[in-house]
Amino acid sequence: MPPADRGATRISDKVIAKVAAQAAHEALSTGADRDPSPVGARSRHASVFGRRGPGPGGELGSARLRVAVELPYPSDIGAQARAVRRQVATRVRELVGFAVPDVAVDVEQLGPPRSADAGGTRKGRVR
Repeated sequence: MPPADRGATRISDKVIAKVAAQAAHEALSTGADRDPSPVGARSRHASVFGRRGPGPGGELGSARLRVAVELPYPSDIGAQARAVRRQVATRVRELVGFAVPDVAVDVEQLGPPRSADAGGTRKGRVR
């Protein structure tokens, strides 16, 4: 049976956003360009702010995404944002079948790095 006669699968914005949030988490966990990401980097949430469904000829749909992250400071914020954009676009295309022409990365919070061995508690100088 030809694909046009079989119907279509509808993928909700919520599913696309969850995949994007997980991809951002992966990007921050593995680090940008093989350098380990600073302890404390994490994704917070993602949302879809524009989308076009797949066409009748089988071409991919597309989605514009916004991903919010929390990063430690000091860190290379630009490199981490690039890694998030790249990973989100790649994983959404692989897992959902949507092209991602635009990923907006919102850095919602900058803070001191958290210690990996202290379960997220802050370490630093005490006066």
